[in-house]
Parts: sequence; C-alpha cells; structure tokens
Amino acid sequence: MIQILPNLPVASISPFSGIDEKRPILLVTSDPAWNAVKDKLSGLQVIARLEPVEATILCWDNLLASVKDSPAQVLYSVGGGLTADAAKYFASCLNLPLVILPTALSVDAFLTGASGIRRDGCVHYIPTKVPETIILDLDILASAPAWIRAAGITDVLSIATGCWDWKFAQERGQNPKGMGFIPWVYEAAQAILRGSIDCAEAAGRGDPQGLKCLYDCLAMEVQLCNQIGHARPEEGSEHYFAYCAEQFTGQGWPHGNLVGPGILLMAERQGQDVRPYEDSLKACNIPLDRIPPDVVRLTITQLPDYCQKHALPFGIAHVLKESA
Repeated sequence: MIQILPNLPVASISPFSGIDEKRPILLVTSDPAWNAVKDKLSGLQVIARLEPVEATILCWDNLLASVKDSPAQVLYSVGGGLTADAAKYFASCLNLPLVILPTALSVDAFLTGASGIRRDGCVHYIPTKVPETIILDLDILASAPAWIRAAGITDVLSIATGCWDWKFAQERGQNPKGMGFIPWVYEAAQAILRGSIDCAEAAGRGDPQGLKCLYDCLAMEVQLCNQIGHARPEEGSEHYFAYCAEQFTGQGWPHGNLVGPGILLMAERQGQDVRPYEDSLKACNIPLDRIPPDVVRLTITQLPDYCQKHALPFGIAHVLKESA
C-alpha cells in the first residue's frame, strides 16, 4: 500500500501588485474579497470567474459546468476558506495548477490537500489537491476586517482540545486504527499551540511579524498532520461542536465564530484552564458571544448523539452526558 505524505504549498511573502502572471486565469473569489484587492491585481488575465456560495458538491459541480471548455491554464483563488476549498476542488477536477491569494488568515484550508463539504448535516473532508503556490501579502492580511484577519488561530488553538481528546481516546481504547496516540507528535503539537498563544496579540492587531508567526503555526500544524496521516492532534470536540451548532445557526457562519466558542466550551468540560485560550481568541478579535445561548445549550445536549451518528473520532463530546 502506498501512503502519500503531502507537502505544503510553496509560499512567498510579496505584494500582490508584484505578481507577474502571463497565463490565462480561471478566478475563484467572492465579491468582498475581490473588491478589496482587485486594484492590486489589475494585470491578471482573468478569462472566467467563479463565486462559490456554499460548500456542497452540487454547487461546485454546477459552477464547473459553466467553465468546462475554458482555455484557462491556471486557477487563482482570492479570498477565504470557502473560496480555497472550492478552488482546490475545481483545480483537481480540471487538472490545473492552483495559486492561493488569501485576503485574511482565517483558516488553515489554504494549506491542505482536502476540501470540506457539507453533507447529511455534517462536514466531510474529500481529497482534492494541495495548492502549488500561496502568496502572502502582509499588508493585505493586516488590512482585513479585524474579526477575520487572524481567525485562523482557531485552527491552531484547537490543538488544546483536539490533543486532549486524542489522548483521552487512547486511554479508553477508542482511537481508530491508524490514529493511535503518538507522544512525540503530541509534544510537537503543544509547542505549536504555545507559539499561537505567543503571537495572538500581534497577529490580532495586524502586526506583520505576528501574522507571519500565525502563518508559521498554521503551516506547522498542517504539516504535522500530513506526516501522521490524520488530524487528531488539531481536530476534536471543538470542531464537532461547530459542526453540530451549524445545524441550528444555519450555514454561512464564519469558521472562527463557531470553533472559537467550541474550544472554550469543550476545554472547560475537559477540565482545562481556558484563560490562555480565551485571551488569545479575544486578542484575535474572535467573537465569542454570537451563538445564542439557547443554541449553545441545544448543541451541547445533542452533541453526544450527533458524534455517534456521524462516526466522529472519540472525544469528550461523546461522553458529555456521562461527564455531566
């Protein structure tokens, strides 16, 4: 059996205005993201533009049908996580190289070789492709709206709860085959977690070095998971909370607005001191009070059954009734 260990995209830190692209481009973006940066990308030869509005295969396939005969030679993604996930799917289907231009450090999706889709009331990850190139314009990232500028910290702070779940599952003999607990990976993840806490304040205010440090933490978190072939060190009950809560809030909520509160709620139930995580989330301007209290209570009540229904890897979310 051949096991593929994906690498990260080749990343460069440079202004968008310096991009010298001669190939005809298929652009994947959203209106807000494109309007924020189009003046700096006026030299791009965009021959078609796609705007995904939801993370479903049906939506993405309908968009693909409109460009099936496009002469584009490269695909560019300009925007956030939904745009990146859709672009990876399009580039994989069309066998095109992919360049990612993030307009905020909002998620880790810019770096992974899978795309998250909504199906049957849960998030599923399908293999697509790792982008060939990612270009970081630190001035663009710093000028992003505060609430999304560094929201990707939630995908690193989730190490706190994800790693706890991973170890907890091992102690109970509940880790699936191929996802057994690895102490040195756990320790490496904890170092990345500490790095994200250290840079949270600077990243949240848009300091270039703070944003670069947050990018480094995201990149190392993703590559660590690439090396072991699964995401147990950084995805656990906090993400399950977000997936379940979305059934009541509706789709379209920013990733961080659901995962951030999930980190605090699940870490508290794991018996952790949540203060450093809360301080980091607040420093990165993650809103922690947008989910209505009745939705929080309903989500927590239904979470154990939700995890069982969707066969999510074992964590504290599975035993909330027991712990209560």
